[in-house]
Amino acid sequence: MNRATIDLWVGIFVAIGLFSLLFLALKVGNLSSSSGGETYRLEAEFDNIGGLKVRAPVKSAGVVVGRVSDIHFDPESYRAVVAMKLDTRYKFPRDTSLTINTSGLLGEQYIGFEVGGDPEMLKDGSKIKKTQSAVVLEKLISQFMFNKAADGDSGDGKK
Repeated sequence: MNRATIDLWVGIFVAIGLFSLLFLALKVGNLSSSSGGETYRLEAEFDNIGGLKVRAPVKSAGVVVGRVSDIHFDPESYRAVVAMKLDTRYKFPRDTSLTINTSGLLGEQYIGFEVGGDPEMLKDGSKIKKTQSAVVLEKLISQFMFNKAADGDSGDGKK
């Protein structure tokens, strides 16, 4: 093979490599385009959202049914307002409750839907009232340490 042919093949492989890296970066960053289908918007208020971020998944039974589209602070209720866009293929009862969960011990946070039994379904623009805030690991550890200190354990086996 001559030099020009080798240079052409090297260029093709470099271009494929760069495209692959871009694709992986978009997948890891949750920035790739989601399903271009129709969505509807829901809102919920939480006392504490922990590390929840925009574009975080919204899951029901472990299946991604939507994404967090906006997070802002409500100065009147002093709570975080989370807006979500859900795929119109998935309808949920009006008494559905939401929790902020973590994938694994230190993984990303997502919103989990716990389905209710109301025959009436949530509509575009509905506000979900039943929410449970994120569990903050640091807060749990400090409560555990405070409880141990309050027990008065002096280390000699006597309390």
